[in-house]
Amino acid sequence: MDSIKAKAHRAGALYFLFLVVGLVDMFGFSYLIVQEDAAATVRNILAAETTYRLGILTDFVTLLIFMFLIVSLYTLLKDADRWHALLMLLLVSVGVAIGMANLFNKMAPLILLKDSGYLSVFSKPQIDALVLGFLRLNTSGNNLAAAFWGLWLFPFGILVIKSAFFPRVLGVLLLIAGFGYLTSSVTSIVLPAYEHLVSRVTMPLLLGEFPIIFWLLIKGAKAPQSPSGT
Repeated sequence: MDSIKAKAHRAGALYFLFLVVGLVDMFGFSYLIVQEDAAATVRNILAAETTYRLGILTDFVTLLIFMFLIVSLYTLLKDADRWHALLMLLLVSVGVAIGMANLFNKMAPLILLKDSGYLSVFSKPQIDALVLGFLRLNTSGNNLAAAFWGLWLFPFGILVIKSAFFPRVLGVLLLIAGFGYLTSSVTSIVLPAYEHLVSRVTMPLLLGEFPIIFWLLIKGAKAPQSPSGT
């Protein structure tokens, strides 16, 4: 059987890969979408269709890695508190399901921009508007999924604290990061006018997720020693 340290290193490697691919996905393809200009967005997609398709693939790979990551973390932490471990697994599963379904909104522009006869009833400005509409729907779906990216960090943080494999401060930081994600998500849904303001405030809180990634990757985990004489 794998040791606790080996399980932790594997989880850390997956977590780090998830971070890297997620950052590439977040910043590597966003330039194609011009939020207030449908025509410019369409021009960008048509001029860099392969890049746009790679962005969709990167979304998919990110979610796939997340699935492997959560199974790895569950295997590592389930003995600390099985109920919280199952809750963590459930919340990530729901978030991944939303993310996967939301990819259809990102694929829709590729269908709309193909020269298909049945779309001839729409004018070019109408097609452009539909493309941007689907991309905005994709953004809204991401905002909803972000709630689960925050919620899963609460049972994860509790497990980190209770497991005694790690310094407890790492669990506290995860709880803070979870609050940041959840606050941003709820604001984007309920009070969208304040989304950018709240995001600037909560952005530093999200960094609380980073220390556990590098702790798992570099130091792994160490099972607590049994009291002497037992």
